[in-house]
Amino acid sequence: MEQRPAPASRAARLRALFLSTLYISAFTFGGGFVIVTFMKRKFVDELHWLDDQEMLDMTALAQSSPGAIAVNAAILVGWRAEGFAGMLIAVLGTIIPPMVILSVISMFYAAFASNPYVALVLKGMQAGVAAVILDVVWGLGGDVLRTRSPLYIGLMAAAFIASYFFGVNVILIILAAAAFGVLRALVLHRKGG
Repeated sequence: MEQRPAPASRAARLRALFLSTLYISAFTFGGGFVIVTFMKRKFVDELHWLDDQEMLDMTALAQSSPGAIAVNAAILVGWRAEGFAGMLIAVLGTIIPPMVILSVISMFYAAFASNPYVALVLKGMQAGVAAVILDVVWGLGGDVLRTRSPLYIGLMAAAFIASYFFGVNVILIILAAAAFGVLRALVLHRKGG
């Protein structure tokens, strides 16, 4: 695929940021992880505004912060790309499509809820969303495996086992992983300084 050069001016980068987040938000269904996948493809693979590690870190921060993961990711990507203005533009681009779509759906909710064709479309979309989420898991899990760090791989496996087999709440897993990361950083800082 041909790489496009990054827009030269700040106004052009802000416009590209807004149009990218607007497009991503308008055409992705299924929640934050789906949007994160498309953000990675756009801002890492296509525009090269972020690298893989930054996107992985931003995904972890977006997931572990309160609020919608899509908006959290837009805040982080926008801030990294163009500071405060980029953050505002990215959030605006991310929230406009769901606000418009949900406003329209809420006006016609009774007709949508009882329509069997709408129900079939939603079932089909669930399968597509599952595939996109699997793609995110595969990509992010692959990034952890590529570190070849037994510590990170073990932490990932422990989180999966705790969630899947023991039903541990995802919030507790995220908090435990964050605490582990803080402790590890403190230990490394003390060894280094």
